[in-house]
Amino acid sequence: MSDAFLAEFELYVMLAVARLDDDAYGVTIRREIEERTGRPVSVGALYATLARLGRKKLMTFEASAPRPVPGGRHRKYCRLTPEGRRALAHSAGMLARMMDGIELAPGEGEA
Repeated sequence: MSDAFLAEFELYVMLAVARLDDDAYGVTIRREIEERTGRPVSVGALYATLARLGRKKLMTFEASAPRPVPGGRHRKYCRLTPEGRRALAHSAGMLARMMDGIELAPGEGEA
């Protein structure tokens, strides 16, 4: 059950993957997090987190065929596993329960 507890950045990554669905790979995940949080995301932190989520069996990966351009590389598409979806729902529920009844002043909790 300890794998069900997600760190903040793991939660961001998993939410981005869930939102992006079939278009979830490194570049799109990074862009999604940066646009929605205003937080810069380093490539190294993103790929380390994706690997960790894979080891936890919360995410699977599938490589595409190389892109049809000279020197084209493959994309590593990400998908949440059923266990990953449960962990994401569990974390979101815990966050909602912790925030229940708290009124933040305008600007509080924003970066």
